[in-house]
Amino acid sequence: MTRLPDSGWRRAEGMDRLMEALGAKNGMIRFVGGAVRDSLLGLPVKDVDCATRWRPEQSIDHIVAAGFKAIPTGLAHGTVTALLPSGPVEVTTLRRDLSTDGRHATVAFTDEWREDAARRDFTINALSADPLTGELFDYFGGLDDLHAGRVRFIGDPLQRIAEDHLRIMRFFRFHERFGHGDPDPDAMSACVARANDLMALSRERIADELLKLLGGANPAPTIRLMFDNGIFRPIIPEIDSNGVDNLSRLVPREGQSGTLPDGLRRLGALLPASPEIAVSIARRLKLSKAATRRLELSASGDSGPAHRLAYRYGNEVATDLLLRGDCDIESLDAAALTAWERPRLPLGGGELIAMGLRPGPVVAATLQQVERQWVEEGFPDGERVSVLSREAVDQALRSRQ
Repeated sequence: MTRLPDSGWRRAEGMDRLMEALGAKNGMIRFVGGAVRDSLLGLPVKDVDCATRWRPEQSIDHIVAAGFKAIPTGLAHGTVTALLPSGPVEVTTLRRDLSTDGRHATVAFTDEWREDAARRDFTINALSADPLTGELFDYFGGLDDLHAGRVRFIGDPLQRIAEDHLRIMRFFRFHERFGHGDPDPDAMSACVARANDLMALSRERIADELLKLLGGANPAPTIRLMFDNGIFRPIIPEIDSNGVDNLSRLVPREGQSGTLPDGLRRLGALLPASPEIAVSIARRLKLSKAATRRLELSASGDSGPAHRLAYRYGNEVATDLLLRGDCDIESLDAAALTAWERPRLPLGGGELIAMGLRPGPVVAATLQQVERQWVEEGFPDGERVSVLSREAVDQALRSRQ
C-alpha cells in the first residue's frame, strides 16, 4: 500500500493538535489536493488543504477549542482557515455540486469522500490521505497518472470544462508542471473544442492562470501547443508564432544568466514588440498599473549597456530588455544587476547657474546633457562631472553669442 511520505509539513508546529481536534482518529478529516500530490512527487509543499465531514461552523468550534484562530474564509463554500504557528491550513467541508455555469458553482455539503473527490478537476488532484497513518485514497487512478506524468480529467472532459471554463487554462498549466510527453488526447480534444468558452471568464482569472503557467520551469513547449491548437485565439489573438519563438529563446537565456523565471517577463516576450499593443493587452487582462508599465517599457526594444538601461528603466525592465535582446548572455551578471542601486548625479541646476548660466530652460537642457554623458561614461566621480559641467556650460554660453 502506498502511503503519504512523512514530509516536514506534516510535523509542522500545531498540525498534530489541529488534526486531533478535527477528529483524525475518527476519520473526520483528511489531507487533500496539492499537498498530497506534491509530497508524493517529493516536491515542496506550499499550501496545506484538508477536507472534513464537519460543517463549517463545527470546524470553527473545533479549531478554536484547539487554541487556534479560525478565519471564515468562505463559509458559503465550506472553507475555514486555521492559523497555526507554522502557517495557515485550509479546512473545507466535503461538497458536491448542485449547479454550475462555467464560472461559478452552487454547492451542497456531503458526508461522502468520493463525492467530494469527484467534483475536482484532475485525477492527480483528487488524492487524499489519512493524517495519522498516511493511507492514500485514490478513487480515479490519480496515483498511476501521477507516476506516468499524465494530466487527466475526472469523468467526461467536455462536461468538466462546461462546469468551469478555467479548467482549460488549468489543464495546460498542470501539463507544463506534471505532464510527460504528449498530453492526454481526450483532455486535449476537449480543450480545443471548448476554447471559445474562455471568452466568458473574467480576464483577471485568465491572467492569473496564464502567469502561473508562464512562471513554470519551461512553459515554451506547452505555450506552443496552446498556440498551435488555437487556445489563445479567443483571449489574446495578438500572440503569433514569432512570440512563441521569442519565448522559446528567452527561457534558456534566463537559465544561462542565472535569472529566476518571471511570468510577466515571459508574457512580454510572447507579445508583439509594440508598447501600444502591450498596454492594450495588459489592460484587457486587468493587470496592475505597475505590470502594465513594465510590459510597455519592455516592449520598447531599447538596447545598450546594462548600466544605462538600468538607470533609465530600473533593474527589472533592464533585465527584461537584456534577456529579450541580443546582449552576450555570458557577460550579463544578473545577480549584480538585481542588486544594483541607481546612482544620483552629483550636480544641480544651482551649480550650473553659479558657473554662468541664466536661470531658465537652458539650465535644465544643460543638466540633461551632462547627465546623458555621465551615464554613457558609467557614472564617473564628481571630479569628472565637474569637467563635463564646465564643457557643457561653455558650449551653452557660446551658442548664445
